[in-house]
Amino acid sequence: MNRIVLLLLSVVLLTSSCSNKFGKIMKSKDYEYKFKMAEQYYANKNYGYAQQLFEDIFPYVKGTTRYEDMYFKFAYSYYYEKDYLNAENLFKTFVENFPTSAKGEECDYMRAYCYYKQSPKVELDQTNTNKTMQLMQAYINTHPGSPRSKDATDIIDKCREKLELKDYKSAELYYNLGFFKAAAIAYGNVSDNFPDSKKSDEYKLQVIKAYYKYAEMSYEEKQIERYQKVISECNDFTERFAESKLLEEVTNYKSKTSNILKNLKK
Repeated sequence: MNRIVLLLLSVVLLTSSCSNKFGKIMKSKDYEYKFKMAEQYYANKNYGYAQQLFEDIFPYVKGTTRYEDMYFKFAYSYYYEKDYLNAENLFKTFVENFPTSAKGEECDYMRAYCYYKQSPKVELDQTNTNKTMQLMQAYINTHPGSPRSKDATDIIDKCREKLELKDYKSAELYYNLGFFKAAAIAYGNVSDNFPDSKKSDEYKLQVIKAYYKYAEMSYEEKQIERYQKVISECNDFTERFAESKLLEEVTNYKSKTSNILKNLKK
């Protein structure tokens, strides 16, 4: 029998032994013993077994001094197991069940953090990202001066960057597919919705490029109106981003568009 087979056999036997031991604990009517074992499993990071024992003995500790701490650990056991959906709900109900607890502030933060952990890739629905921002801001407002406020603010900034990137990618997709009017509107929304972005002037330049393409591909009777829109966007860029490094490129678009308009009006 080779070493790999022996190792696998040892793992199976150990797992079976642990399972049998846990089964006996669950069947026990000694709730003090169950409590001690739940604490031990939790301390040893065996959160699955700890969860089951906590849940089993909750009716017997509810109303006692142990209940609050056990519920707190119960919530964290789901968090450590990366079951953020259930962890979020448990942190929420902890605050509801123990409104005066010293652990309430931490649970408020962890509830918001569980939403953050569920925030998906940029391309997917960002409901959890928006919820994270709402709850983190509520946490900052509710617990002014908390040492966790900086972390909450950083997470809000990261969430905002994700939302910005999602909107940018949507606008970029319209542009690449040749839907230039839709792209111009979408880029404009990114620029307007994230005015403090370091890339706000880049988004505005993309608005100009998209409207230029839209005018260029239009029927002749529509071109004057649509090229005038390009001029308008260039003027708006100059007013909003007078110090931008992209100003020269915008000026070139304005000059090019003005010459086209002169020829169209002849």
